[in-house]
Amino acid sequence: MLKFESFLLGQPCCPEETPTDRYYFNLTNRLIELAEKDNNVSKFHSALIERAALCVVGYFQDMIADAGLWHGFIDECRRLYGTPVPFFNVSDDYIDYELNREDVGFIVWYAIAMYSDDRCIYPFDQEIVALADVWFKELEDVYEESPVPQGYHLAHELDVYAEEDKDMILRLGSWLYLHSWLLRPAFALTSNQIVSEMLAEGKGNEEIANAIQETVKKEPTGPLALYIGEWVHLTINHKLSKRRERKEESLMHPAFVKLTEATGGETVKFIEGYKALNEFLINSLGWKAGEEHLTQLKDCRDFVLMANPQKGLLVAVDICRCIKSPLNPYYEKEFASSHAIDLLTVRGVCPHDLLAYICEKGWLPDAKFPGSDDYEIVARFHDFISRCYLQLYYRGD
Repeated sequence: MLKFESFLLGQPCCPEETPTDRYYFNLTNRLIELAEKDNNVSKFHSALIERAALCVVGYFQDMIADAGLWHGFIDECRRLYGTPVPFFNVSDDYIDYELNREDVGFIVWYAIAMYSDDRCIYPFDQEIVALADVWFKELEDVYEESPVPQGYHLAHELDVYAEEDKDMILRLGSWLYLHSWLLRPAFALTSNQIVSEMLAEGKGNEEIANAIQETVKKEPTGPLALYIGEWVHLTINHKLSKRRERKEESLMHPAFVKLTEATGGETVKFIEGYKALNEFLINSLGWKAGEEHLTQLKDCRDFVLMANPQKGLLVAVDICRCIKSPLNPYYEKEFASSHAIDLLTVRGVCPHDLLAYICEKGWLPDAKFPGSDDYEIVARFHDFISRCYLQLYYRGD
């Protein structure tokens, strides 16, 4: 069973205990116990069940208190994807900001996918659906009697522009990014990488903590890969602050000009083999003749070159077989059926600009979660999947 100290770490008022914490701690343990007794969810190990239960109870607390995080999340999802909950066509019984089966199903998937060693898991995997059903029934049974959680009011009546609210907003931002039930799962892989790399370098706890704090300031997180300021706006105001339109530079990058000239106006070029890549860089893009360029890529099988009018040239490697483009003679359907999903879920496989372009063109039709043949869900929610899994690799500029 979960220890109270572990439960308290995720509460907004930690390290202080509020009068309702024990109630929700006991509820979390009931969910864990229900999962452990259910043979339909046997493939999930106990630590994974505990983390998923914490996320589901966090959602339940947030929803009862109308704390703002879930409210803002579903509003933004509806703006982005036309539905309040990714992957679901919500039923007529769905009520915004109240307990819904679709909400629980999404959160169970999200927690297990982000915390699991096998991260790429189908949202409607039978055991995820079974676990969500069991937990939703328990939450539905106690919905009316559950107390409003104290401490979940951090965002209430705050003004993001008020100087007197600055300290509370900083506290809210820190809790959201590092400890909240919705954002923390997506940060798990990033934080684990930071800790592993710094321990390998012999760094101590203080240096690791400083590195994590720097990451909080600079990198997006959560299922929508938003930056901390965006999450604060979303939680307080239930919408993002107005985006500034980026001014496009009038001058075209030389690499863009040369690539589009070489391809007859196309912004992407598919190439097989390092020798052909090097020849294209020299003969078509004007790189220095008589030299081997990008020699670190010699062992790669194939390449996609893409030029952006302002940013210049980018090169992606070993993904041609996944891309069904009329410009790409190296596409292989069988290979793509197993590996196309990697472009959306594995960090560093495909640069953001290229990935967005491929998906916009419909060139990734074989992408599906392992164990399913549900191509439609990936095609419809490719932006969400990319945000959730890739984080900075998708949202970073």
